[in-house]
Amino acid sequence: MATNNTLRSYSIIPCFIFVELVIMSGTVLLAYYMECTDLFSVHVQGFFCNDAELMKPYPGTEESSFIPPLILYCVVAAAPTAIIFIGEVSMYVMKSTREALLAQEKTIVTGDCCYLNPLIRRIIRFIGVFAFGLFATDIFVNAGQVVTGGLSPYFLSVCKPNYTGTECRFNHQFIVNGNICTGNPVVVENARRSFPSKDASLSVYSAVYLTMYITSTIKTKSSRLAKPVLCLGTLCSAFLTGLNRVSEYRNHCSDVVAGFILGSAVALFLGICVVNNFKGIHSATAKQKTEDYRGLPLMTFPRVESPLETLIRCPKACWETPLTGVRSSPTRFSTGRFLLICRMQRH
Repeated sequence: MATNNTLRSYSIIPCFIFVELVIMSGTVLLAYYMECTDLFSVHVQGFFCNDAELMKPYPGTEESSFIPPLILYCVVAAAPTAIIFIGEVSMYVMKSTREALLAQEKTIVTGDCCYLNPLIRRIIRFIGVFAFGLFATDIFVNAGQVVTGGLSPYFLSVCKPNYTGTECRFNHQFIVNGNICTGNPVVVENARRSFPSKDASLSVYSAVYLTMYITSTIKTKSSRLAKPVLCLGTLCSAFLTGLNRVSEYRNHCSDVVAGFILGSAVALFLGICVVNNFKGIHSATAKQKTEDYRGLPLMTFPRVESPLETLIRCPKACWETPLTGVRSSPTRFSTGRFLLICRMQRH
């Protein structure tokens, strides 16, 4: 039998298995096909042979970058997961925060012997939503790169067009033929996937989501600067990741800014609209406040006649009847005199 701290539900496990896991699996598969296969061809964007913005030196492969993709993706995925797990376990173990946690979450009873602890539910919810947003951000970035075909700053260095040929003979001739490039086709195709910046999007998504979790759940009474330093350090790391892409001529400034906007938008949407600022679903505090307001006694006041009602009900004769013994001017009419005339006419 369900008590005040428990809630009976027979649909939470079927919904998790047949709805949420299916959506998550489809998202992961779509991200895999867009990232690791050639199922979606990149749009071939035209260019000028003497465009100075596309003639930066080739910085080398992605693995030779100051922040290699493998290390970046591991940190982006593992750091928020570890901090959320440690934070939830710590709040559940500590007595000072456990009562507030149990007040926000209820134990779900799915059968006669199946109980879902609030700690497990919160960990699965927050980490699951974070993983979904990470794959969704990767899908958005790959879709933007495939559709736009943005050229990297080093595109002409790897494209190696024939400057003595017919296409590049004139300086202001726009080239729309993708077969003009004589460089490595794999490197040239990667150079066409610059907008938006994937590293900037994933890093800022992870940083914003983690910052929202820290500011919403972790309470530090003894130190006022520990939480701001941790949050600002996380955001600064994402910002430096974007700057590194620009300094190595791997992305334009506009590519990095677009990546920052995309990652921040996904993190804010999931943090505010999906996980409710990392608050409990069954919050007893808000319900208690609502019941307290409903139980307040009502105070009644006697009805007082407004002067406006007197003005509305006053007959037309009030405007034409002179007041005996009072000198009046045709250009000035006192409000008090008008109300006095109206009362005399009514009586």
